[in-house]
Formats: sequence, C-alpha cells, structure tokens
Amino acid sequence: MDFQLSAEHARLRDRCLELAAAFATRAQAHDRDASHPNENYDILRAEGFLSLTIPRAWGGQGEGLLGHTIAYEALGQGCPSTALAFNMHCSIVNPLLDSSEVTEATKRHVADLVVGQGKMMSGNFSEPSTTSLIGERPLGTRAVRDGDGYRITGRKMFASMAEAADYTGVLAYPEGATSPLAAALLLVPRGATGRSVASDWDTIGMRATRSDSMTLDSCWVPDSAMVFRTDDIRPLRFAYGSWFWASYTAVYLGVASAAYAETIKLVHGRQPAGYAQPIAYHPDIRRQVAIMNTDLEAARLATYRSAWLLDTHGPTAESNAALYRAKYMVGEAVSRITRTALTLGGAHGIFKGSRIEQLFRDGSLAPIQPPQADFCLSQLAIFELGLDPAAILPTMRPA
Repeated sequence: MDFQLSAEHARLRDRCLELAAAFATRAQAHDRDASHPNENYDILRAEGFLSLTIPRAWGGQGEGLLGHTIAYEALGQGCPSTALAFNMHCSIVNPLLDSSEVTEATKRHVADLVVGQGKMMSGNFSEPSTTSLIGERPLGTRAVRDGDGYRITGRKMFASMAEAADYTGVLAYPEGATSPLAAALLLVPRGATGRSVASDWDTIGMRATRSDSMTLDSCWVPDSAMVFRTDDIRPLRFAYGSWFWASYTAVYLGVASAAYAETIKLVHGRQPAGYAQPIAYHPDIRRQVAIMNTDLEAARLATYRSAWLLDTHGPTAESNAALYRAKYMVGEAVSRITRTALTLGGAHGIFKGSRIEQLFRDGSLAPIQPPQADFCLSQLAIFELGLDPAAILPTMRPA
C-alpha cells in the first residue's frame, strides 16, 4: 500500500479544502437556523460532485471509495452538515450502478438522470420503528401496484436533504412479496403528490442536514421509479455498505481534523496576561495535543486503508470488517478530539457561535450515526473470530 497521495488525489483534496474554507463562512448560520445549505449544494453540483464516484463507463469521474474519502474528509472540515447530506447522493447512486442485480436499462436510466440531467439524489431507508443497533430492519412502508406505477404509503425517518434533492430513494416492502427480507427501492421526485416532509429536525448536531421525517400518503410514482427489487436485501447491503454507510465515515474524520486544526490555532493564539508564551507551551496542553494527533492519525490511516481495501479487493469479508473498524475508530476519535478541543478552549469556547462548540456537537453524532458503534464492534468480532453469522443467536427475542 502506498501511503503517498497520488497527484490526482492531492489535487482533489486541495480543491475540496478550498471549497470547505468557503463553506465554513456559512456553517454557523446554517447550524443556528438548521437551514438547507443550498448555495453549497449548488457549488458542489457545478464542481461536478454529482458524478464524482460514478463509474467512467456511465459517464462519471470514476473515483472509488478512497477518492471519495479524501474529498469528503476535506469537505467535512468546512461545513460538516453539507458534506454529510450531499454524500447521501452517492449512497443511492453507486449501489445501483455497481450492482449486478440491477438491470442495464435501469443503470442507463439512473446515469442519465445524474450525469445527463444533473439530478441530485437523497436516500431514505430508516423508519420510526427501526434501530441501527440491530442489523435487520423490517419495512413498514408499502409499495402497491397501481396502473402503470406504484402507490407508496408509510413514514420514513432521517430524510437528509430531502427538500433540496431532486429525488429521494425510498426503501419499501413490495406488494406480493412473501419474504420478510424483500425490499424495493423507488425514486420519489420532490414534487410528487402525497409526499410531505415534516420540519422536525431540531437536533444537537448536524443541524443543516435537515434530516426531517417524510410521509408518503398513497404517493404515486411511475414504473420507472422502481429501480431495484429483491426478495433478500442482505446481499446488496453487504456488497455496497461502502456506499450505504461507510462513505460518510470520512465526513466525521473531517470534523476531527477541523477540531484539531482549530485547537492548534487556539493554543498558539492565547497568551495569558503576565506570561511571555502562549498556552501551547504548557505541558498539559502539549500532552493533550499529542494524544489528539495520535487519535486523528490512527483513525485516518484506518479509514484510508479500509477505502483502499474496498477499491482493490472489492466487498470481501475482510474489506467490510475494515470498514466497520474505521467507522468505530473515527466515531471514538472524533468524540475524544472534539471533547478535548472544547476543554482546551476553556470557557470562551462553550458559547454559541464558537467554531469548537459547533464541531463538538456535530462530532457527538458520530458513534450514533449508522452503523452504531456497538454494531460495528459486533460485526468486526464475527469476522475476527471466524464465526458463522447464521449460527449466532438473535440479539434479542424476536416477536
């Protein structure tokens, strides 16, 4: 493995850092108001980020998970909410274009929407009754055949960027299915009749993702909206966890990077009255900065390696274990780094409007963001112990 970034990846990182610097000037306002950072999305559209990870065969730029990771770590340093929400686009598009279970005609349709027409996608899989602590997620939302289309009924949670995206990918249980693992993915346009979004996203962090709940009340979509259907959703989830969830590990790595950089700036800039040196010279400060640096570099190496492993070896058991390891490590690292940054910032850093205070709140969501920290450890342990997942008892007693 080459630890040196390629010239292409270095250019991508540097451009994303430039964009992040501009996003950072608006991050506080969007966080305070929990408003859609639409101007940031427009910039990312214009910069070609809708097609960044789309395979070249379908007209995209062909960046794999490593390129995405490098880009979104940088973007996450500016406005974490922008990076996290915009990332949901590839979590819908890439599995569809990469999966052998999806027809060529459907892939052509999706590629035309994104590359040809510049449409932005968001994803919406979660429901009020599900939890990321348990892997299986029974679907309450239903898709029923109606004429030359489908009617979708149900309530979805955490519909990030739903009011800004052109389409929202909704996971529903298809009519006529008999397997509890059956699922269908349908693209619901923003203006579809029967689709409504409740403004209930009032959270501690990542406020500008606008991950509101969405209700589908007999919402009709045409045949072309159904882009995937299966009797068992697990193979797709296993093969494309890299896009369904591992792709936003990089965003939280960016939060940790930003908090570390802010801390370095802060301890060099604060010089108490009566002293000839800034607090960076204090031994306790130096020790804490060294711990932060170690946490950050270890998390970055684990994350980059997991992305490289996926890109070079595909969705093997080893690469998926590495993705779980990276998600857990980043979640723990960003929690510690932002907490330390807040502590070293002192009383001045706890006020609203403080950059460190916002990063602390955004970072606090990392261990909760699916897959939840304990679920990551559970899946990693199954791989390391060489256990048969089918032979493991259910986490809790099924109804």
